[in-house]
Amino acid sequence: MRILVPVKEVATVEDEFEIDGTEIAEQYLGADLNEWDDYAIEEAVQLREDGVADEVVTVTIGPEECEQTIRQALAKGADRAVRIWDDALEGVDLLDVGAKTEILSAVVEEEDPDLVLTGVQAGDDSFGATGVSVAENLSYQWGAVVNHLEHDFEGGIASVHRELEGGVEELTDIELPAVLTIQTGINEPRYASLRGIRQAQQKPLDVQNLAELGIDEGAIESELELTDMYEPESESDVTTWEGSSDETAGQLAEMLRDKGVAQ
Repeated sequence: MRILVPVKEVATVEDEFEIDGTEIAEQYLGADLNEWDDYAIEEAVQLREDGVADEVVTVTIGPEECEQTIRQALAKGADRAVRIWDDALEGVDLLDVGAKTEILSAVVEEEDPDLVLTGVQAGDDSFGATGVSVAENLSYQWGAVVNHLEHDFEGGIASVHRELEGGVEELTDIELPAVLTIQTGINEPRYASLRGIRQAQQKPLDVQNLAELGIDEGAIESELELTDMYEPESESDVTTWEGSSDETAGQLAEMLRDKGVAQ
């Protein structure tokens, strides 16, 4: 069995930052592997360690600068990686779900995995739709917000627990090939060991462009336009008192009485 895990490098932001036009000023930004994708990688590596999968392949869409991030996935146990980038992607401000679907679907068709594990969402755009969109595009079975996955796959069936609204959990069987979007908390992602980091530098990382995947540049034109970015203003009022609990208890009680909370 081959497992494909799409991952994404997301921006990390300092507590204090400034906005420059429609972007956060670069000096306040860092980069890291998307949190949800980290759980998907761990689940895939566990499946290989359990003898269920033979190979774990990870794929990302991004420029050369993001290779250190995708090598985090290799350091944690993925066998090889694919990075997709093209000059046509340079000027795209916001790669929407449709564009990601076209690119990742082409990779899935090329790699022909039995199972695709994605994170439920990305920590930056939070679309939460790419995995399911890829499944629909390829006519794959799918399961979203998976918080437990049985590791036997008897008869080419994945038994999954899905997190639904209102605290309800669903147990369902999904026929392979399938796309599962993985929720945080399904496992405990491992830290990349020093040995794993060294091995990651030697593992294959293939770079492909849109033409090599058979994708026309028009297919990645975004239907979304980023028009503004701002930090929302807080409308809540906060009252603080200085002093010991004995000194401030009376002030708190008085305020609660004034607001009708206490008699």
